[in-house]
Amino acid sequence: MNINKYTNFKYGFWAKVKAQHSIIIPVEGSKTVNGEPQKTFGEILAEIIISKELSDLRNKTHNQTNGFIGLQDLHCVQGCYPPVMLQAWDAFDQCKGSENDRPDFFEPQQLFLILEFEFGGSDLENCNGTLSSLSVAKSILHQVTAALAVAEQELCFEHRDLHWGNVLVETTKAKKGAATFLLDGTNHSLDTKGVLVHIIDFSLSRLEIDGLTVSCDISNEEELFTGQGDYQFDIYRLMRQANGNNWNAYRPHSNVMWLHYLSGKLQSMKYRGNGGRGNIQMRKMLTHFHDNVLQYTSATDALRSCPLFH
Repeated sequence: MNINKYTNFKYGFWAKVKAQHSIIIPVEGSKTVNGEPQKTFGEILAEIIISKELSDLRNKTHNQTNGFIGLQDLHCVQGCYPPVMLQAWDAFDQCKGSENDRPDFFEPQQLFLILEFEFGGSDLENCNGTLSSLSVAKSILHQVTAALAVAEQELCFEHRDLHWGNVLVETTKAKKGAATFLLDGTNHSLDTKGVLVHIIDFSLSRLEIDGLTVSCDISNEEELFTGQGDYQFDIYRLMRQANGNNWNAYRPHSNVMWLHYLSGKLQSMKYRGNGGRGNIQMRKMLTHFHDNVLQYTSATDALRSCPLFH
């Protein structure tokens, strides 16, 4: 097994294996993981359903997008954590440091869910200093907005945790090319500027299927709302204020809050090419977007009405 990359998250582990990304989630066990009780199958079911529905948007005929990571397979396995995975965890810890538990304490009867996704690139946070220009930043923001809009229209979707670690950016060989999407039956395209975006991690997300709401109830997870030091943590509190702590309700303005957050991050990042009149003008346009995006009611409203996308 060739593990190229390893990342920790709250309830499990995210690994790049060859040309795939996999999430490994311990379930139904008695041992705590990263200070949290393990999720049950029932608790993890919502994330699995949401991952599948968003992945399937690439096959729809009325609202279609490739902007969400593609779910390829799902497994349930049993046993101790394999040595090769522990080695990958140690390499990650040595390189970047981890506040999470080393996963060497699981017993032979431990169950794991493994979600296999397509390879989606590197997360936006780790792209700092590697992207070519602010025109690429604009394309990333456009692709994220379009994907959210399609999911809003098809599934009444809210991501609710769209920080820059949950936006994957994959470089393409073609420096010029178009990403296409369908919104309410109308075909659209946008310039990728050589990158493709995939949105990941739906553990806090919400959507509707045939009138049935699928969501994660975080009304009692007080720790989520006490973080400090980044605008990301403010958004959790702003979402709760807007929905009255009713996480079953549909409030698509939460997607707009995350677009506001992402536009700020994209402006703060370093780019290989910072000079030139084009970059100066693009920075003005991104600043205008950041200053005005919160007036829109949803990602769909922003996509249709914001001057940056027209």
